Amino acid sequence: MVRQELVARQLDEQIAGRFPVGQRLRVLDVGMGQGTQALRLARGGHSVTGLESDAGMLATAREALATEPAGIRERVRLIEGDGLETGVHFLPGSFDVVLCHGVLMYVNEPDALLAGLARMLAPGGLLSLLVRNGDGLALRPGVAGDWAGALDAFDTDTYTNRLGLRVRADRLAALTATLAGIAAPLHVWYGVRVFTDGAADDALPPSGDDLERLLAAEDRAGRTDPYRGVAALLHLCGVRG
Repeated sequence: MVRQELVARQLDEQIAGRFPVGQRLRVLDVGMGQGTQALRLARGGHSVTGLESDAGMLATAREALATEPAGIRERVRLIEGDGLETGVHFLPGSFDVVLCHGVLMYVNEPDALLAGLARMLAPGGLLSLLVRNGDGLALRPGVAGDWAGALDAFDTDTYTNRLGLRVRADRLAALTATLAGIAAPLHVWYGVRVFTDGAADDALPPSGDDLERLLAAEDRAGRTDPYRGVAALLHLCGVRG
């Protein structure tokens, strides 16, 4: 919940700073999962296409969409497919905003995926990536007192995620170079989950004023050096030239 809210605020900030107020944007959400951001953007008046390869996730997104009013349902199209197949489904330049959140960690060679996503953007379009921060992998085990795990994390770009899968992390410098090479250079980046990454999976966030203070602290840290550099996740926004 904290992650989704922080990313939503950051994404809204970038959209507001790049597009005219009230413009109905064409949004592609690659690896949309349960559709949290896709549905939120559709509620905001945008036309959203969700691409998801996992049939179970896609079914959950369809169930969530079915509970929305008809006007919102009409603005959402859900497609089963892989992020590497964007060129099969869509013409280049078809979207103003492309989201790829929580996907790159499952892709061994992300450059082809990212190049394909950039091709989907119209000139001036926004590419939003949410990735695991390879420069902060030692922080979680270190804070937890797992010294062996912390030492190992300094010398690797893989980690075991909360689902128990061994996946890959990305580093800011490498992604910055990649985005420049695919003509969608980095415009701004944020850290996500600086203070709350160590929370237990079943821990409930606070409510009311305490929740707002938590979000305010995370938001501030995610914009401020050196804190954002050790966040669990990085939110990178590139702009198509």
